[in-house]
Amino acid sequence: MRAILIIDHGSQRDEANRMLGAAANLLQQMVGDDVLVRHAHMELAEPTIEQGFVACVDGGATEVIAFPYMLSPGKHVTRDIPRLVAEAARAHPDVDFRVTEPFGVHEKLGELIAIRAGVPLVHAPE
Repeated sequence: MRAILIIDHGSQRDEANRMLGAAANLLQQMVGDDVLVRHAHMELAEPTIEQGFVACVDGGATEVIAFPYMLSPGKHVTRDIPRLVAEAARAHPDVDFRVTEPFGVHEKLGELIAIRAGVPLVHAPE
């Protein structure tokens, strides 16, 4: 079974941390029961990346796809998250894992910005 582990930075604000759980729940509904979705925070809050990885494995995952819930490929995305995911994976040598690119530039993000700003799209993404 594949699992998606959504990872953000983590916050001292509980409200901010709860939003990642809500995003994970939304994605779980969207991808269905054949893919497990869990979340983790890089620092400052739980579940940690290690705890999130274990939750994926405990849920039956044989592959963990870590998604940095961040906009750009800064140091956390390119260095810290891959290192922490690899450290968590060491205890589970039979589980494949990889870290995806962050959100980056994508037409769906542009669409979302326009929606939040209340501006109609002249050219909708295909």
